[in-house]
Amino acid sequence: MVSLAGRAVLELENESTVSAVNQKMLSLDDSSPRISSFYTRLDDLSYKCILKGAVSSIKLVFLSKKLNLLIPCGPLAVIVDLFTDHHEWIFFLSLLGIIPLAERLGWVTEQLAFYTGPTVGGLLNATFGNATELIISMYALNRGMIRVIQQSLLGSILSNMLLVLGSAFLAGGIAHSHKEQVFNKGTAIMNSGLLLMAVMGLLFPAVLHFTHTEVHFGKSELALSRFSSCIMLVAYGAYLFFQLTSERSLYVPIAEEDSQIDDDSDDEEGPEISKWESITWLFVLTVLITVLSEYLVNAIEGASVAMSIPVAFISVIMLPIVGNAAEHAGAVMFAVKDKLDISLGVAIGSSTQIAMFGIPFCVVVGWITGKPMNLDFQLFETATLFMSVLVVAFMLQDGTSNYFKGLMLLLCYLIVAASFFVHIDPKTIEDKNEKP
Repeated sequence: MVSLAGRAVLELENESTVSAVNQKMLSLDDSSPRISSFYTRLDDLSYKCILKGAVSSIKLVFLSKKLNLLIPCGPLAVIVDLFTDHHEWIFFLSLLGIIPLAERLGWVTEQLAFYTGPTVGGLLNATFGNATELIISMYALNRGMIRVIQQSLLGSILSNMLLVLGSAFLAGGIAHSHKEQVFNKGTAIMNSGLLLMAVMGLLFPAVLHFTHTEVHFGKSELALSRFSSCIMLVAYGAYLFFQLTSERSLYVPIAEEDSQIDDDSDDEEGPEISKWESITWLFVLTVLITVLSEYLVNAIEGASVAMSIPVAFISVIMLPIVGNAAEHAGAVMFAVKDKLDISLGVAIGSSTQIAMFGIPFCVVVGWITGKPMNLDFQLFETATLFMSVLVVAFMLQDGTSNYFKGLMLLLCYLIVAASFFVHIDPKTIEDKNEKP
């Protein structure tokens, strides 16, 4: 009896449901405008969601950091260039405008690395870690400003090795004066070896030019530079493969070796934007940096004349300090938090990328486009790089750091900066003498 009653109730419910559905269908047939208005509301809702998502993404990218207050300097540089001839203002405004864009480009690359995994993420960081310098170099190469490329890339290596690493050692040593900070010695030695290899690649063309011992004058130096650049690119590719696959355990930071159990802790960070948002912003920021780089490179010579400062000092000292300000601050911050391996990755890792990838890449691109970009960085600049690499290699050989090591590196950078302030580029003198 209970089962029969239950079946009766179910049948009644089904009949009532069917009748209700039929009534709704009839009402929909009689009032088709209601259907279109319903879908119009859905379209409006999806449009509003897309618009809201875009606005929140823009806020996250451009308004989440105090450093982004410098972004208006970029449009100001364009306006000043349109209405005035003050090259020094154009130079400084475009330089300040590039700072937050470069920092955001690095942040977007980190966001994309969450979706691509550690191997591809490492390659992305290697490619876009110094994207600003490469973009500036590509535009300068297009204009045939070979010396600006050489000096700016050299300055990036010197500032990362001496200024950034010295600041990190000094700040970390002061913050942790009660103990001696340690870092992964294997990573440091590997990067020091690559930097010495890069010095070898730059030294031989410079010596060949200085001693006038070329087999074919004006051709052997360029041919040697192109051959050495290809070898350096192969070596850097092998280094990336070695670092990311074969000996990954060698590159585990010392500070993290004792905390592998806590990998799933609440301190883990996740992506803040989606995969396609990261790709879109990667493209947008690269375009913006490219546009500002054009104004920056065009204003270098005018700013040098207006401020009575040698172009070599602007290219080697000023461009890297301001252009990599965000990276510099990050390296110091990690050193204060006793994460010295990350600071070394920013400082020495960036120097290795520029020396073994950035400079040879510019030579190969110049080869393809018919520009005489070579590895002859002049004897003075090559000697400066050689001595700096030796000093840093000796500082890193024992795997420890303190504030005194940081102070010595900073004082070495002051000597380098003073040297370039009184240095006259011999290429500039040759160009002036050749002009009628």
